[in-house]
Amino acid sequence: MPGHRTKGFCASAAALALCAVLAGCGGSGESAGGGKVVLRYTWWGNPDRAERTEQAVALFEKQHPDVDVTTSFSGYDAYKQKLATQAAGGDAPDVMQLDYRQIDQYASGGVLLDLAKQKAVLRTSEIDQGLLATGRVDDVQYAIPQGRGTETVVYDTKAWKKSGVPLPGKSWTWSQWADTMRALAKKTGRPGATDPGQSEDAFEVWLRGQGKALYTEGGGLGFTADDLTRWWTFTDKLRREGAVSPAEQTTQLDGSVENTPLGRGKAVSDANWDAPASGYLALVPSGVTLAPMPSGEDGTPGQYFKPSMFLGVSANTGHPKEAAQLVDFLVNDRQAAKILGASRGIPVNETIRDELGPQLKDFDKTIADFQASLEGKLKDPPQAPPAGDNALQSTFQRDYDQVSYARMSPREAAENYITEAKAELRS
Repeated sequence: MPGHRTKGFCASAAALALCAVLAGCGGSGESAGGGKVVLRYTWWGNPDRAERTEQAVALFEKQHPDVDVTTSFSGYDAYKQKLATQAAGGDAPDVMQLDYRQIDQYASGGVLLDLAKQKAVLRTSEIDQGLLATGRVDDVQYAIPQGRGTETVVYDTKAWKKSGVPLPGKSWTWSQWADTMRALAKKTGRPGATDPGQSEDAFEVWLRGQGKALYTEGGGLGFTADDLTRWWTFTDKLRREGAVSPAEQTTQLDGSVENTPLGRGKAVSDANWDAPASGYLALVPSGVTLAPMPSGEDGTPGQYFKPSMFLGVSANTGHPKEAAQLVDFLVNDRQAAKILGASRGIPVNETIRDELGPQLKDFDKTIADFQASLEGKLKDPPQAPPAGDNALQSTFQRDYDQVSYARMSPREAAENYITEAKAELRS
């Protein structure tokens, strides 16, 4: 991308799936020539988010000429694996993007800095206190939410309209969604959606629509093998009917939009979080539209607003003040907010959100309008999941792969998952 001065930056879509230089070029605590402080800042995302991030970081460096920020990014799965390796080796980046499901793991593992110690440079007064609290573990602020997001059904607008199948309304149930996917597959000759059976996020929405949850307040499983069997039986049937993507497509999922069936032109829709859905625009030139996630059969919503992602600082950073300044800049600077738009979700700084809203354009406005359409309709978000959930996301997909390839029945796979999940949560 012309004009970018990124260090350790992976610009191409191919490199997005696995960025070999995620660790960046500088180590925590290093200083560049001339006495500059070097910060390593890493995140996951798509090229659109990366381009905006690079512009924002360049502005930060201009405002802080004594700081040099080395940046890098990758797709989510590769990022998650690399960060876990770095953290285990005591080499976590100075500033890191974190998912809701990583906070407990890294906070309890001593990877993250107590950000309250940097309150002189890191402002939180304009962030909703309930949203801010999602970055705490045992009343310690280990992470700052950077955006507000929600899961969505994103679809190929032209393909859906051309099919003649009625477009999604303001709400629909899972059974209505399933019938619609069958109709889309029949009319278009390709699956109506990515198979949601592999997604723990989609399963959580389905569970919440029945008044249940992934985890109890004590950190145990909030569902049974019977619940998971019903979910996987539901999705397995849809896959066998051709209404959702086949196993050979679903097993290629790696957290990037490029490798989804929708992104590869092999399905009409996908379930994804609203911010990364912007990545589909480069892959579906005719345009995409956002629709709500299905609800329970009685209309109970399972969808919720959550911090789309967080920023954390390494407990081992040699420059905690400068790292906190970068976090503050990315969350609270008005110019940075204009650059970043809604690429990480709607801004959490309430003043900036109110100012930025009317100025949003293109897909940023699409996200803002989509969230506005859901205001007052969703239930409160769950508490941050226990540390073991980060590993269980992969276990969930792996066990469903066994169902997809008919190596296990939904019941066998569900019982296997429950056994492993209980062991992981006890460890």
